[in-house]
Amino acid sequence: MTTIRVVAETGSTNADLLALAGAGSAPEGLWLRAERQTAGRGRQGRPWVSPTGNLYASTAVRLRPNDPAAASLGFVAAVALDEAVRVHLPDATALHLKWPNDLLLGGAKLSGMLLERAGDTVVIGIGVNLAHHPDLPDRATTSLAANGVTVAPDTFLETLAEGFARWLGRWRGEGLAPVRQRWLDRAHPVGTALTARLPDGGSVTGLFDGLDRDGALLLRLADGTHHAMHAGDVLLA
Repeated sequence: MTTIRVVAETGSTNADLLALAGAGSAPEGLWLRAERQTAGRGRQGRPWVSPTGNLYASTAVRLRPNDPAAASLGFVAAVALDEAVRVHLPDATALHLKWPNDLLLGGAKLSGMLLERAGDTVVIGIGVNLAHHPDLPDRATTSLAANGVTVAPDTFLETLAEGFARWLGRWRGEGLAPVRQRWLDRAHPVGTALTARLPDGGSVTGLFDGLDRDGALLLRLADGTHHAMHAGDVLLA
C-alpha cells in the first residue's frame, strides 16, 4: 500500500527514512516528500540544492529473500521516473535515461537518485527539477519549467508512486529482465560516446553498448574490447 507523507522542511528525506528504517518504522510503500531540504544529498556525497517547487522524495523497499539484487532497484526507480515525466511532457523525444539512474532532457540533467540501505530496507531518494534547476560547473542541467511544463510536486509524486509500485511488482514477479529492457528502450542510443569516471579517480571513454544481464554498463572501447562498469559516474562525452 502506498502512503505519502509531506513535510514543509527537513534536512534530507533519505536521512529521515533511514532513521525510520533503523527504528523498524519504515514500511514498504511509504513515501516522504519535503517541500524543501536543507541538507539534500546526491550521489558520491554531492550536495543537492533544494529550493521550493521541485520534487524531493524518498521511499522504502523492504527486501525479501527471493528479490533480485538490491542494487537493481535503481533501474526500477529510473524506469518509473521516466514514465512519470512522460505523462506530463508533451514531447518526450529528447528524454533519455543515463546509467546508472539519471534522467536527461535534451542532454541536460533533469533528475537524480540516491539509493542507501539500512538492514533489509533500501531507501530510494529521488530529486526532480520541476520548477528550478541549478547551474553546475561540470554538467548541463534543466527543469520541466524550462521546457514549458508546469507540474506541482504533489501531482508529480502521485504519478511516480503509482508507476514505481507497478514496476516494483514486475521486478519481484518477473525478475530484472523486463525492467532492464525498458531501461534500454529509454536510454540514449547505442553508440553514444560516454566518459566514465572510475572510483579510483581514473576515467575511460567509449561507446555505449547496452547493459549486461545484471545491469552493468557496457562500453565499447577504441580497440574493440568491452569495459563493464559496475560503479562510477558517467557523462556524455
